[in-house]
Amino acid sequence: MNIHRGRLIDHLHLKVNDLDASKRFYKAALAALEIPLVEGDGHFFADELWVDVGPAIAHVHFAFQAKDRAMVDRFHAAVLAAGGRDNGAPGERRYHPGYYAAFALDPDGNNVEAVYHGPHERSAASVRIAS
Repeated sequence: MNIHRGRLIDHLHLKVNDLDASKRFYKAALAALEIPLVEGDGHFFADELWVDVGPAIAHVHFAFQAKDRAMVDRFHAAVLAAGGRDNGAPGERRYHPGYYAAFALDPDGNNVEAVYHGPHERSAASVRIAS
């Protein structure tokens, strides 16, 4: 089995109150970002994101990487249609030139962002981990 991971975070574990509502939200978000969601017994995951049921301890903010502005737009529309709440429509942000992002609150109030940092070249698409 080959596993692909990003560069900075090994994993992000979210505890949620309603697994089905969260699954709808993240399935829509990840489909818009062209990232597969894997379902398991009492959990689901995608790349570095792991989600299962348990008391949500704190609200967090994290950002998914988008390939372009259109993908950010699709993310925002998809998560709102899946029950997310708008927390910042797609648009340029002042964080740095070319920062284009959208924000939505998931069913537990986490601030989920999709961001495109402008034209760039990656040294690799992902890190491949083979067992």
